[in-house]
Amino acid sequence: MTQTSARPTESPDRGLKKGAMSSGEVVAQAIANIAPSAVIAFTVAAIYASAGNASWLSFALATVVILAVGYCIAQFAKRRASAGSLYNYAAQGMGPFGAYITGITLIIGCMGIASGSLSGAVVHFNAFLDGIGLPVRSTVWNVLLAVAIGGLAMLFTVWGIRISARISLILEIVSITIIAIMLVIVLFAGGGPIIDVDQLSLSGATPHGVAFGMVLGILGFVGFSSSDALGREARDPFKAIPRAIMWSAAGVGLLYVFAAYSQVAGYRPLGDLGASGNPLDDLAVAIGLPGWFRPVLSLGITASFFAVVVAPINVVGRIVFVMGKEGVFPRSFGRTHRTQQTPHRAILSIAPLAVLTTAVMYAVGVDGNEILINVDTFGTYGYMIAYAIVAVAAPIFLRREGVRLALIWPCTVVSVIGMGYVFYANVVPWPTWPLNAVVLAFFGVVAVAVAWYVYLRTARPEVTRNIGTTETDFPEMA
Repeated sequence: MTQTSARPTESPDRGLKKGAMSSGEVVAQAIANIAPSAVIAFTVAAIYASAGNASWLSFALATVVILAVGYCIAQFAKRRASAGSLYNYAAQGMGPFGAYITGITLIIGCMGIASGSLSGAVVHFNAFLDGIGLPVRSTVWNVLLAVAIGGLAMLFTVWGIRISARISLILEIVSITIIAIMLVIVLFAGGGPIIDVDQLSLSGATPHGVAFGMVLGILGFVGFSSSDALGREARDPFKAIPRAIMWSAAGVGLLYVFAAYSQVAGYRPLGDLGASGNPLDDLAVAIGLPGWFRPVLSLGITASFFAVVVAPINVVGRIVFVMGKEGVFPRSFGRTHRTQQTPHRAILSIAPLAVLTTAVMYAVGVDGNEILINVDTFGTYGYMIAYAIVAVAAPIFLRREGVRLALIWPCTVVSVIGMGYVFYANVVPWPTWPLNAVVLAFFGVVAVAVAWYVYLRTARPEVTRNIGTTETDFPEMA
């Protein structure tokens, strides 16, 4: 029997600022962590390489899987409000060890996505400079740019959750608007068919191709539930956070389906979309957009990547903050800034590792796009594990709460199968260099984390007993 059924004693340290986030700002955190603009810019072409004319269907089915995961997470968010995100949720159904693994894999996910996306911001800011006639080609420049962008992201997260969420939302809205306008022009004036019969009839598509396309589609939603880390700071969190999780996933899913359909239709006169390294840039040239549009597009994508650096740092800071208060990590991490009421110690202790990872890889000559792909993949493994554990925990938690929901078991099954297939498709067959090193690094980090848990359980059993049970509010406490 786990210790999670008892309600935790309220912590005397209410460091995080309660009620600071409006519903719109909660949604902003969720959308910023997804970074739909960045996904649209690159993922469609990769999905087309396997799914072909069914690319839109791969995204649609991926959206269904993500909504199933979101439904499981939302059941916790309706009944528990926590800064610990999925870490605290998993404790309600899977006990201390399940919560610990969820927290560790979620930290891996946040750090990987932040670090990889930082490289994406560097790559596209350099493309912007190229577009305005100021090309810079220097390893030192890339390192300094990564440190500057990463440092700015950390500054925003320490400065305050509201300001970072608002900046992220503004950047993502600008980026999405630029890309959406372009895709509408591509669809209606790009020379391709508006009513694309080949896509609607799934011409040439195979079930295996659609399924593999789903893998990439699901990866495009990673981080969609990040608003659940704002349970202590959101206004009316028991309504705002579940809505943010579900509506952001549904809205972004529709955007992905439209982006896939329009890019496939618009690129048809140009050749093979799956072979394009930068399809949006190719389409911009093909439809005759003015020369100034391409650097604007690059700047918009840079903004999207920057937003997704900020968002996971916000999340990881709060998870580490909670784990610090519980003694899993140094207790000094469980303190907030005296005036800003942000978990500054947790952020400044762990977020620099994400920046340093990107900077070091640039320093040793790794290509920016390779950093983006490989480090993001490392982070994605973490999210997949965390989502699967919480999906399993959901029906256990609801049964203890005396709640019967007809959809919870189907959603749990879809979630676990979906996340399991994503993980399986990435490691079987065993990948070649450098992805094999990414897989080994992931398992290595998890192994070290498990060893730390074993140490805590032996040396400080009171810490492991309380994992995931503090820093949680209940509806009647709100």
